[in-house]
Amino acid sequence: MSESPAAPRFALARLIGGHICLHACMAGLRMAAPLLALTQGYSALAVGLLMALFALTQVFLALPAGRYADRHGLRRPIRFSVVAATGGTALAVLFPVFPVLCVAALLSGGATGTASIALQRHVGRAARDANELKRVFSWLSIGPATSNFLGPLAAGLLIDHAGVWLGGAAGDLAGFRSAFLLMAALPLITWLLVRRTPDLPSAASKSAPGKRRAWDLLREPLMRRLLLVNWFLSSCWDVHTFVLPVLGHERGYSASTIGMLLGSFAIAATVVRLAMPWLATRLREWVVITAAMLATSALFAIYPFMPNAATMGLCSVLLGLVLGSVQPMIMSTLHQITPADRHGEALGLRLMSLNGSSVVMPLLFGSIGAVIGVSLVFWVVGGVVGLGSRTAWGLRAPAHTP
Repeated sequence: MSESPAAPRFALARLIGGHICLHACMAGLRMAAPLLALTQGYSALAVGLLMALFALTQVFLALPAGRYADRHGLRRPIRFSVVAATGGTALAVLFPVFPVLCVAALLSGGATGTASIALQRHVGRAARDANELKRVFSWLSIGPATSNFLGPLAAGLLIDHAGVWLGGAAGDLAGFRSAFLLMAALPLITWLLVRRTPDLPSAASKSAPGKRRAWDLLREPLMRRLLLVNWFLSSCWDVHTFVLPVLGHERGYSASTIGMLLGSFAIAATVVRLAMPWLATRLREWVVITAAMLATSALFAIYPFMPNAATMGLCSVLLGLVLGSVQPMIMSTLHQITPADRHGEALGLRLMSLNGSSVVMPLLFGSIGAVIGVSLVFWVVGGVVGLGSRTAWGLRAPAHTP
């Protein structure tokens, strides 16, 4: 999207394309790096630590990145993000060992979070009303959903086949290096797509900027409730992203199969988000969010009982449809209940809360999986999300003031 309501759709398409490329870098690395660690003999707990690092940088950068976006707009944060993502992933190409994979996870995760805040702020500020907020965030949310398919799928195919093409074997180190190389190139496309997008006029308040604190936003009850609901649902994404590769590895599935399972989830999320712009005027945010939490709880209860890759794929598709519908509604609500000059800060607070959880949760998942198996992770998180659906019911009356 660009800076005026009548801007051509191609401007929004460029931002979505840029979002896809940068996010696909992290998504592909997030699938390939744990698999490499597992093949090198590292435990589920070590893989949990590696997965947590994708979120760790975002915990500390989210609020500064939000304030930076409020001051400087879109392009400068994107430029820094591209440098960090490409540089970090290129290190994994040169040195595919566990400590370097951890550094790559930190850099790519921080870059993706910073870029997401800048993009979401830009698009939200350009929307004219509540219905347009839901529509544009539905379109923008297609980016991560698509990249969560393309990144893991491309990485999985290269891991399985690039080694053979280069005279080695399927799943050898050359395959992993090829996957990392492709992931490192994707953020460069992001900069080519976004660099000509004009920034919107700054809405940052000039009155007593030093006295404002992000925690003041939490005085609003709806903000506290929204962040809690978002945390519940984000935990479900974390569970699926972390547990599925471990479960697939235990069952002997190939990297391509695991990539396809993750990709089926992402395709379903993309499909439902493609429909959201047309459904936005007919849907209430709190209804969609509450229904999604209840459906997710039920799917998590049955997921570990799926006997093969096909039935696991069916569960992944259903989860993608359910969870894919939620983010546009959450982002629309957040922009409605937040002052215009603090949108970046509110987005940073949201991202910080999510990624603080994403640092802890994979470690917890890895500990539980190492002791009693990964199935219990699905059941525990599903139960918590089901009980938390009452919190989403309380989002019934946001102030519609984008």
